Amino acid sequence: MANFRYADIAKMIDHSLLNPTLSTDDLEAGIQLALAYDVASVCIMPYYLQRCAEVLDGSTVKASTTIGFPHGGHTTATKRAEADQALADGCQELDMVVNISQVLSGAWEYVRREIGAVTEAAHAAGQKIKVIFENCYLSDDQKIRLCEICTELNVDWVKTSSGYGTGGATLPDLTLMRAHSGDHVAVKAAGGVRDLDTVLAVRDLGVSRCGASRTSEILDEARRRLGLPPIQTAATTPDGY
Repeated sequence: MANFRYADIAKMIDHSLLNPTLSTDDLEAGIQLALAYDVASVCIMPYYLQRCAEVLDGSTVKASTTIGFPHGGHTTATKRAEADQALADGCQELDMVVNISQVLSGAWEYVRREIGAVTEAAHAAGQKIKVIFENCYLSDDQKIRLCEICTELNVDWVKTSSGYGTGGATLPDLTLMRAHSGDHVAVKAAGGVRDLDTVLAVRDLGVSRCGASRTSEILDEARRRLGLPPIQTAATTPDGY
């Protein structure tokens, strides 16, 4: 007997459309797939966000995009401008990469100001922000400090990875992030979430969102275990998140 409901799992999934080789036809198909499976959000390349938000309007699937992606080295002013443009284009959730270089340099005031600037923009518009750490490059102490800063700034999610670093979400990292983030800060797993059992495992750790490109495979398996009919869609998305 499955210990989950379909909606609980579907609303954990941020369907990723970030692979730079995706064509506009791929992006359109990916948006339709997200609608068919009724996931939490579509995280799409910024240039296609406005179109994505238009298609998703009136649905329960949110439009999201990336800021400072994937390496985080943009200036704070550039990240703020990206955020302002995304919000104007209909973004409901921003996924921002921290300045990894400044984290590794211990420049915590810089890191705090930058996260704060983009968080302020998101919250002023009534929208939400996920802060991407890129844990594969960081020590546990650095991850913990980021969790503390994000808690103090009231970000909405702390997120493991971009999906384009040398590693993705791990169970130890997710456990650490949940332990060191405030109760008001959610945790998102990204990079390497490719099957239902992984989604269920991270859910047990307190994770509320997962970035995924294998959305149909994950949710088809969820429906199979629940004895639900398959969802009919021809849309598929190339892997890469």
